[in-house]
Amino acid sequence: MLKIEPLSTASRPASAWCWVAMAAALCAGSLIAFVLERHGMATGASAALGLDWQPALFESQPWRAWTAAFVHYSDRHLLANLAGALAVAALGLTARVPRRSVVAWALAWPLAQVGLLMQPGLQHYGGLSGVLHAGVAVTATHWLWSRSPARRRIGLAVLAGLLIKLLSETPWAGVTSHPPGWDISVAPGAHVSGVLVGWGLSVLAEALHSGLTLLREALGAIDAHD
Repeated sequence: MLKIEPLSTASRPASAWCWVAMAAALCAGSLIAFVLERHGMATGASAALGLDWQPALFESQPWRAWTAAFVHYSDRHLLANLAGALAVAALGLTARVPRRSVVAWALAWPLAQVGLLMQPGLQHYGGLSGVLHAGVAVTATHWLWSRSPARRRIGLAVLAGLLIKLLSETPWAGVTSHPPGWDISVAPGAHVSGVLVGWGLSVLAEALHSGLTLLREALGAIDAHD
C-alpha cells in the first residue's frame, strides 16, 4: 500500500510547490478575468470576447491559447473550475511531482486549447477544464512511470478514470453538450484535448528523463572501468 504523508508534515520538493504556484496563477487569472467581465457587462464591454479561445483568431492572436483558460461564463462555471484547480494542486503536491512534470503541465496550458483547432465548429471556448484535465494526466503518467508498483497502480487507476470520464461525455456526439445541472454548455473536446496533450507531454518528459538517467549510468560505468 502506498503511504501518503499528510501535506502539513511531508517534505515536498520545490518543483511540487511550483506546481501549486501554477495552479494558484490559473485561479488568480480566472478571478481577475471574471471581475473584469462583470465590470464590462456594466459598461457594455465584454472581457471574455477579448480573452476566450476563437479558432478563427489563432494566427493573429495566438495568446488566446493562454488567456482562454481564465474565461468563465457563469458563477457556477468559475466555482467548479476553482475547486478543480485546488484538487489538481493537491494531487501534484501529494505526488511530489518533479520539475519535468511541472514543465509538461506548463506546456499543456496553451496546447490544450490549440488542440481545439481539430474542432473548428467550436467558435468560442473558455475555462480551466482542459488545462486541469492535462494536469491530472501529467500526474498520473508520472505515477505510472514510477519504480513503485503501488504508485504505478495508482497512476493506471487515475488514467483509467480519466478514460471512463471522457467516454461518458460522448465527445463524438457533438461539439458541445449541456449536462443536467449546468447553466452553460460544456465542450467535451476540451477535456479530450487536455488529457491527450498532458499524457503525451508527460510521456515524452519521462522518457527523456529515463534515457538521460540510463546514459549517465552507462557513462559512469565506463569511467569506473577506466
